[in-house]
Amino acid sequence: MKKIVMMTLALLFCGVHGFGQGVIQIKGSDTMINLVQRLAEVYMEAHPDASIAVTGGGSGVGIAALIANRVHIADASREIKPKEIAMAKENGVVPYEIAIAIDGLCVIVNEANPIKSLTMSQIGQIFRGEITHWKELGGKDLPISLYGRQPNSGTYVFFMEHVLGNKDYSPRMKRMNGNAQIVEGIISDKAGIGYVGVGYVYDDKGNIRQGLKVLPVAKDEKSEPVTPLVAENVKSGKYPIARALYQYTNGKPKGAVKAFIAFELSPEGQKIVEEMGFYSVAGKYLENNKKAGF
Repeated sequence: MKKIVMMTLALLFCGVHGFGQGVIQIKGSDTMINLVQRLAEVYMEAHPDASIAVTGGGSGVGIAALIANRVHIADASREIKPKEIAMAKENGVVPYEIAIAIDGLCVIVNEANPIKSLTMSQIGQIFRGEITHWKELGGKDLPISLYGRQPNSGTYVFFMEHVLGNKDYSPRMKRMNGNAQIVEGIISDKAGIGYVGVGYVYDDKGNIRQGLKVLPVAKDEKSEPVTPLVAENVKSGKYPIARALYQYTNGKPKGAVKAFIAFELSPEGQKIVEEMGFYSVAGKYLENNKKAGF
């Protein structure tokens, strides 16, 4: 980790137009930052000549940096948008998409909340501000306190598109800088509800963080609620708020960049993905990765 931090600081002195000499620069998703930092750390331990700098800022920030040809890899917890692809091509950049992990986006509440599960419709209504009190859902006599991400976050965009039906979030939602801030907010707020990547609900011993409850989610009122804490539920798509975590490169990866991504997708790399609380790549995402040479 120390080497990653040092390389990150070194990049600050390279100028915004430079990649740094021999440095693989990765920027983007805050959901992915801990995962990719860990992958980079293990890779550099095995390859002492490799130098990788990993920074966050949000999926939108990473994709914007790729469009401007200022990073080698953009981390994104959402798919790149058609307008972003068009902007990239205008700048001579051809984005290639690689899925390195699968995430079950968790809906979390304080462990003191008696609510046992929610439907996709109910979650959408909550975050749009149409349901404002836990009593409306059979819960306690408390107004609902909303925790979410900022607009530059891929998680913010994904949740808005897939859960809110592309409608606006409630203006009452607290917009947090990262998953960890949402988790801490929910732990201290008995009326809170938020959404975070599955890798952020566990403590360092692999247990659900004390003070948190991860709610099972039902696709609709006729469906059984499904937990994202079971890998097969997420990989199969049975859990309704599953998504891939992507890396984007300018053209098919090659050289040092390709070698690092190949490590991420190797059995050793995918074991790290699982250790970090996410799920290994499967199904259609494996087929899609072949287009980028993996």
